[in-house]
Amino acid sequence: MELFAVPDVPEIRAGDDLARIIAERVDLRPDDVVCVASTVVSKAEGRFADLDDFPAGPRARELAARLSELTDEEKDPRFAQAVLEESVDLVMTEPFLLTETRFGHVGVNAGIDRSNVPDHDLLLLPKRPSESAERIRAGIDADRVIVSDTSGRPFRHGQRGVALGWAGMAPSRDWRGETDRDGRELGVTVESVVDELAAAANLVQGEGDDGTPVVVVRGFEWGDHGESHAHYRDIEGDFVRQALRGWTYDPDTN
Repeated sequence: MELFAVPDVPEIRAGDDLARIIAERVDLRPDDVVCVASTVVSKAEGRFADLDDFPAGPRARELAARLSELTDEEKDPRFAQAVLEESVDLVMTEPFLLTETRFGHVGVNAGIDRSNVPDHDLLLLPKRPSESAERIRAGIDADRVIVSDTSGRPFRHGQRGVALGWAGMAPSRDWRGETDRDGRELGVTVESVVDELAAAANLVQGEGDDGTPVVVVRGFEWGDHGESHAHYRDIEGDFVRQALRGWTYDPDTN
């Protein structure tokens, strides 16, 4: 398997045909997986915003005031309002906002970006990333597309690539029912392939000002495995989120 960046991708603007831009710059094969950073997907879809677009309500002002108190940094209540409007659930409200987006992803500040947005204050995540992936897939020669982002994860420092949306493939390989080297049947192993490919692509995409938002994964083989179409945990089986709902942040002990 090899990964390489699509060269010379220009600055993406609202209304740009992202699929055409990709197809013009690389010779794709049907079995390639094309990983596209959500930043350029959002830009093409016009997901720009300014803080003045989000007049702060009472809840946003309350959240911003509390975060300002905890961090000794002034927090803009308009930003808190933007996070609220892009979320369906506040998983944590301090010492930062951890939220569930409208398409199921859990991340800090609803994934709203404040970097690489030269003419606006904010860049919001794509509204429906899997639909975005399907539109790109329809306009290129590859059958599989992943829309990716970077985010942290519990229990570890740093960020890594994760899949927000995908098209042309199931998100996970299901190993349940297969056996290990000792003949024991696997009962719980479901491998999140789209996240693994997104993380691998992020090594090539880089961070900051690299300017390589599209990566081709060539030679990835699914293998003789079943598929799992579950990706985001249901609340009934998400024990970490359930625990957080009963947890209170104490700045004197944390």
